[in-house]
Amino acid sequence: QVQLVESGGGLVQPGGSLRLSCVASGSFFDINVMGWYRQAPGKERELVAVSPRGGDTKYGDSVKGRFTFSRDNAKRMVYLQMNSLRPEDTAVYYCNADIQIQIGDTGIEWHEYWGQGTQVTVSS
Repeated sequence: QVQLVESGGGLVQPGGSLRLSCVASGSFFDINVMGWYRQAPGKERELVAVSPRGGDTKYGDSVKGRFTFSRDNAKRMVYLQMNSLRPEDTAVYYCNADIQIQIGDTGIEWHEYWGQGTQVTVSS
């Protein structure tokens, strides 16, 4: 069973930094797009950063210049380095990926997967 597992969330003061990690586990053929989204209480889920394999990273407007996305395809991992954190960055952060899996004996399909989320709280 394919899973995305996030880690690295926590409580940090304004201006501080955190690094989130996400690993894809299980049996699958390939991973294409991977990214991070977040959802604050009472708000819709929004894009933080997303990147196709070998392509350019797209960032949400509110995190440009402060957050840096990276991926290690060999380790099946993505990271989100978050600097200059603000109280408005407080949210549950979710890892997302498009993963190619086997269906039945010979079928192959792309499916979208989400992690369980990791809480990031920015507060003094």
